[in-house]
Amino acid sequence: MATSHLHKPDDQSAEAIERLMDQYTQIARLAGALAHEIKNPLSTIRLNMELLLEDLDDAESPGQRRAVKQVELVQRECQRLQDLLDDFLNYAKVRQLDLTPTDLNAQIDELLDFFAPETRSTEIEVLRYFDPELPHVNLDREAFRGAFLNLLINARQAMPRGGQLTVRTHGQGDNVAVRVIDTGDGVDEKTASQMFEAFFSTKPSGSGLGLPTTSKIIEAHGGRISVQSEVGHGTQFTIELPVSPRLPENPARSP
Repeated sequence: MATSHLHKPDDQSAEAIERLMDQYTQIARLAGALAHEIKNPLSTIRLNMELLLEDLDDAESPGQRRAVKQVELVQRECQRLQDLLDDFLNYAKVRQLDLTPTDLNAQIDELLDFFAPETRSTEIEVLRYFDPELPHVNLDREAFRGAFLNLLINARQAMPRGGQLTVRTHGQGDNVAVRVIDTGDGVDEKTASQMFEAFFSTKPSGSGLGLPTTSKIIEAHGGRISVQSEVGHGTQFTIELPVSPRLPENPARSP
């Protein structure tokens, strides 16, 4: 079975890690600024393509009909570039999380309900096994929502002919674990080892940023994500998050 894990570096000093984070922040800001600059002329191109298509609305000659197809092709490519830029900006932005102690079971249950129309339309059966004693975790709910939905979308795409999606939660020491298991086609060891790399994708139209973004969000929560997969037998993603620290009890007052 192919397995891939992401580990935090534990052999570097705090100073070295801080220096690397500063460098990453600068690069992320520059890349984000560049992406924003690309979006401006792209918007101009898209607008002019729409206007040109309106001018060709009553195309009759073979040359005009050919022009319509060419304009529509440019529009599709512009949309693909727009989607890629949006995914990249989401991946590259520096994350400042608003962490709140959260019932993870309830959060995941809500997300599965939200995603239910997608699973029903593709004949995917969803099984939920939630640990009733699961401790709370500190979550930025909006960021986690995006990360978890990426996993659900990945599972749906892995089962185009239907299948079974199992989501399981349980406690393990100072962490809680969430397992997202699909019965799709699975991937080989090489593919599993690259799934969290930016721009790596096995899908022709994929940006290759969905799972890397999920990984960044989980790591920003102080957690980790790993994947196990076997060709012909499906894939399992495991998220581990630290348990919320318990607040100290108020000491009894002296009489």
